[in-house]
Amino acid sequence: MRNQETTKHDYGHGLLIAGSYGKMGCAILAARAALRSGCGLVSVHLPQKCVDPMQAAFPEAMVSIDPSPTLFTSVPDTLKHYNAIAVGPGIGTDPTTSKALHALLSSLDNHHCPFSHSPSLPFTPLILDADALNILALHKEWLTMIQGAIITPHAREYERLFGSEEPAEVAKKHKIIVVKKAHRTRIYSPEGLIHENTTGNAGMATAGSGDVLTGILLGMLASNYLHASVYDIVCKAVETHGKIGDLAIEKQSESSLIASDLIENLRYVSTDITTN
Repeated sequence: MRNQETTKHDYGHGLLIAGSYGKMGCAILAARAALRSGCGLVSVHLPQKCVDPMQAAFPEAMVSIDPSPTLFTSVPDTLKHYNAIAVGPGIGTDPTTSKALHALLSSLDNHHCPFSHSPSLPFTPLILDADALNILALHKEWLTMIQGAIITPHAREYERLFGSEEPAEVAKKHKIIVVKKAHRTRIYSPEGLIHENTTGNAGMATAGSGDVLTGILLGMLASNYLHASVYDIVCKAVETHGKIGDLAIEKQSESSLIASDLIENLRYVSTDITTN
């Protein structure tokens, strides 16, 4: 139960940088999942032509408007106002977008980010997913800039980034949390912790499922990260993602499951890590 004497500002503000013209679905899914996961506020940084679709589909989200009509090209100038940031779904790999991602990584100082214990000082958890990972695969020299981040690659994204290198070694070398998505997703910390998730099902192999996970991570980190370790929250978010998939197939077939079904089932699962 939440404290009755609270406001939305007590539950964190997440920033989602996602979407481009023609690829707005992933941004809408991730934004909806973030707010359903417990954070008090979600802002979505969008190209100009993507603002109306977001506000029509998800009026609860606030928007930060990029100078470009179609692409992510500029970092919001208010990063310090956010409790967690996620970037990547649907942003594409255009050179101007790549430059903007580089600027974002340069703007954050997460090099001393704590993972396995609750932080003593605020920092900004950063989730890198989808096209953010594809851009990094094209600019591997930027991997030195991602310390303190949480990355969420599926098998092909991981291979493009790190080849056959073991995820445990990648997490340690780059000082990141690696969420290697699979039937049994594994989460690796720089300190050597490894957690295998056991929730989820084959119906979740569907378009947008990963965007929902990004949203859940954003929402839970924004609302919970001062109360638990980042690693524990990430593990709980992955478990929650699988759990809502399992709830969905109690009412429908695996083959009929779509990403929106996952979000609808978030209403039945507590994402407050302090009460779980």
